[in-house]
Amino acid sequence: MSLYLHVPISLYPHPPCPCSHAFAPMSHHLYVPMSLCPNHHIPMSLSLPHVFLSPHYPCCPRIPQFGRTEVIDNSLNPDFLHKFVLDYCFEERQNLRFDLYDVDSKSPDLSKHDFLGQAFCTLGEIVGSAGSHTMCAPTTLTSHPGSGILGKKCGTIILLAEELVNCRDVATLQFCANKLDKKDFFGKSDPFMVFYRSNEDGTFTICHKTEVVRNTLNPVWAAFAIPVCALCNGDHDRAIKVEVYDWDRNGSHDFIGEFTTSYRELARGQSHFNVYEVVNPRKKMKKKKYLNSGTVTLLSFTVEAEHTFLDYIRGGTQLNFTVAIDFTASNGNPSQPTSLHYLSPFQLNAYSLALRAVGDIIQDYDSDKMFPALGFGAKVPPDGHVSHEFPLNGDASNPACHGIAGVLEAYQRSLRHVQLYGPTNFAPVVNHVARSAATVLDGSQYFVLLIITDGVISDMAQTKEAIVNVRPSWWHCGGWWHPWVLGPLANGGRGVGTPGCCGEGKVAHLVAISLNCMGLPSPPGSLRLPN
Repeated sequence: MSLYLHVPISLYPHPPCPCSHAFAPMSHHLYVPMSLCPNHHIPMSLSLPHVFLSPHYPCCPRIPQFGRTEVIDNSLNPDFLHKFVLDYCFEERQNLRFDLYDVDSKSPDLSKHDFLGQAFCTLGEIVGSAGSHTMCAPTTLTSHPGSGILGKKCGTIILLAEELVNCRDVATLQFCANKLDKKDFFGKSDPFMVFYRSNEDGTFTICHKTEVVRNTLNPVWAAFAIPVCALCNGDHDRAIKVEVYDWDRNGSHDFIGEFTTSYRELARGQSHFNVYEVVNPRKKMKKKKYLNSGTVTLLSFTVEAEHTFLDYIRGGTQLNFTVAIDFTASNGNPSQPTSLHYLSPFQLNAYSLALRAVGDIIQDYDSDKMFPALGFGAKVPPDGHVSHEFPLNGDASNPACHGIAGVLEAYQRSLRHVQLYGPTNFAPVVNHVARSAATVLDGSQYFVLLIITDGVISDMAQTKEAIVNVRPSWWHCGGWWHPWVLGPLANGGRGVGTPGCCGEGKVAHLVAISLNCMGLPSPPGSLRLPN
């Protein structure tokens, strides 16, 4: 017998860990619909399968339930319709748990139903898994403690993620006007337009203002781009009010007139439907023969999707993550508990915490899970020379470690063989990643360099130059310099990624330099990249 489950689930911000006093750090929110498909390979009678989803915190015995699917009657191959909506935050490790039940009654109490299995994964694993238009991540269903055989495989659940496209479009519009009212005594008018989006309570909120076109009654305004959500909040029939003014230097702009339209009307493009009479209500009330104060015509209207990081992942972009760790003497003697490099048998040190917080998230988006790991600012064997670009695994020809666990192991092993020294030079490791990026001619990879350090940069000028020089003619390079201070994590555990659940000590400064190769493979739909 087999059980096939398909649950489209969409995505909401998951709550913070119940035992944490701090919320997870806010970030960009990508609303993503997901689907689930399990395969059950256990002999069983026809079931009423039912799934519920919850955020997973290993330290918490009681987990808040996030939501439940509908119940499918008497089927071993159910196709669930219910969706869960979650926030997708790239910089946050979002743990999920899926429990599958055979429903025996109408009781909402899960203990009244037969438990079939559970699966654990992160949202990043689902989003970062290989796939074309949708993303699939098969995850094994296992037995629950105290229910059946612990760890027994109960089938496979396949998770599909698809990003919601609501309000991701950007509209580009251009207008002109004809025969506007003359407002200046010694000239014509200096017209500009103000766009307002209507709110649910009937009020209006300004969303765009055009430039001023000087001394004309027949202005042609420059084209402008505006997110569709800003223009109409995703409601294509919601009213958009446009007011036309004559600009005055003192700020008391003269009202010429107004008109209303909607996104749906504008989307028709240049046509007789998009020629609007500019009406001044006061003039219309006072003058019986008043017609209008001019007309405004839509010259062009185009819509393009605003592509996100998720589009690049879905389009086949590979993430290459390199980490560089500060081995300078300013970190303190590694044999002393006060050192940031102190290897305690009971807890991770500051560098390990920072590395794991970021690396555990990044690794979900790297297919081979091989991460080059470098050190700088130490005297290295056998001759004790100072190096600012030595491999933590000891292999200069291939400094890659398998997974973040491998990076941590190589880091701890290096601490026992090198002597902390100085100075704090970043340029060599920046150039190291730049050389790797320069070998990728098809622009299919995104390179990220994570530098974890405790002190002030000694070679700031050289580091800036190294970043600036990462600009071959065939690709566009962007460099970001973020001195994030991660600690102390004891303040509720607000790390870079996970909503920590226990107090942790001080951590080092963290610098993330992103050397990104644009010219990436296009995500679904058209994508125009910067020149």
